[in-house]
Amino acid sequence: MDRQPCVYILARSSHGTLYTGVTSDLLTRIYQHREGLADGHTRRYGIKRLVWFEVHDTMESAILREKRIKRWLRQWKYDLIHKENPAWRDLAEDFGFDPLPLK
Repeated sequence: MDRQPCVYILARSSHGTLYTGVTSDLLTRIYQHREGLADGHTRRYGIKRLVWFEVHDTMESAILREKRIKRWLRQWKYDLIHKENPAWRDLAEDFGFDPLPLK
C-alpha cells in the first residue's frame, strides 16, 4: 500500500476500547501502534488491532472524516466496523503483520 490518506479505527479487543485516527501512511502507523511508539491513548490502553480503515483522495477529506467519526456515538462506530468486518478481525494481518493474541 503506497502512502495514501486513510482514516482508521483500532480496537483493544472485539467490541472493546476504540481509537480513531488519520494518517498518510497506514502501514507505518500500524507498526507504530503495535510497537508502542505512538504516545498517548493507544499505548496506555494497549489498543493495537486494526478493525476498520477507509482510504481517501486527500488528507483534507480524511481529516474531516476522522473528526466526524470521533464525534459519533460508540454504537455508530461499532455498527460501522461490524458492517465491513463482522468478525472484528485484525485487518493488519492482510498487510503481513503478525497475529495479535486474542483478548
